Amino acid sequence: QVQLVESGGGVVQAGGSLRLSCAASESALSIYAMGWYRQVPGKQRELVARIISSGGTEYKDSVKGRFTISGDNAKKTVALQMNSLKPEDTAAYYCNAVYYNPKAPLVRYTYWGQGTQVTVSS
Repeated sequence: QVQLVESGGGVVQAGGSLRLSCAASESALSIYAMGWYRQVPGKQRELVARIISSGGTEYKDSVKGRFTISGDNAKKTVALQMNSLKPEDTAAYYCNAVYYNPKAPLVRYTYWGQGTQVTVSS
């Protein structure tokens, strides 16, 4: 079982910055991707950004140019630098990690952090 520990949420004024960090516990599995999702009450959880082990990245359109994701496969960490924050970025942010077994690479295992609140005031 993989545990993801998040840090870095908080309250910031519009236009400000926050940095979210996530560290995964040790596992015999290999990381396929790590990323960040967010959710507001009454809505589905949505992808904010993720980074694939090969180095490729994917961003939600509304955060492109403002958020930057970075990861370290060896340390099993992922970070999300959020700049020019807007009130609509307010949400609970969840770290996500997708693992695979090198002996059976098509089988994926998904893990979630406990969530960290980001609140952007106008």
